[in-house]
Amino acid sequence: MKFVKLFGRLKSNIIGMIHVGALPGTPLHRSAVPELIEEACREAELYHQQGVDGLLIENMHDVPYVCDSGPEVCAVMTAVCSAVKKLHPALPVGVQILAANNHTALATALASGLDFIRAESFVFSHVADEGLMNACAGELLRYRKHIGAEHIQIFTDIKKKHSAHALTADVCISETARAAEFFLSDGVVVTGPSTGVQANPQELSEVTRSVRIPVLIGSGVTRDNVEDYLQANALIIGSHFKSGGRWENRVDPDRVKRFMEKIHKLRN
Repeated sequence: MKFVKLFGRLKSNIIGMIHVGALPGTPLHRSAVPELIEEACREAELYHQQGVDGLLIENMHDVPYVCDSGPEVCAVMTAVCSAVKKLHPALPVGVQILAANNHTALATALASGLDFIRAESFVFSHVADEGLMNACAGELLRYRKHIGAEHIQIFTDIKKKHSAHALTADVCISETARAAEFFLSDGVVVTGPSTGVQANPQELSEVTRSVRIPVLIGSGVTRDNVEDYLQANALIIGSHFKSGGRWENRVDPDRVKRFMEKIHKLRN
């Protein structure tokens, strides 16, 4: 399995989130590009010291998000991702570019030498904060083939957070996961309704039983509830690792340390 080859472990891999500061051209942009790179590398080093299994780099401070980000976003995210990957080449690193800028994420990953991307709107339509989003699987995988990036894995959100799913109310999360698997997703991501809100453990169980591809948890995992998600192949953690448990704050070394200490005990 490609997933195991990348992470070296089948279950309960921990992926730490790096939320890059607001990028040039976005409403909250304040920091120069070298400062954005320095901060991302600082957090990457902190995560590595505490033994996380991978990193995911995201432009979450770019609120409000757009679905057609400009070349400056691709350029700066490539610079940030390249610097982080250079620090620890053996550590699995991925990128997500909001909102649903999946082609840009794939190009960034290829240029930066990354290992995976997290993609929104892979199968089915839904209404997100940014408006109506349609499925992109066919176009995205053809683009991956076209640019020679087939070694980069694509982990895809299903029943995505921050979205209304009335359009697909008659399609359960397990059916959505099977559709993503049929459309060649490398792994599906199960989330809660919004950032920092825990995913439903029952949905994790249902999806895990329904597909043969990796299943990741994409929101709401904490030191207190991690036992509910150990069957997942990976846990993407952002908010819980930040000061005060808020995604917009800096990574708190003590919170990461305490969480990883518990994970190591549970694994043994």
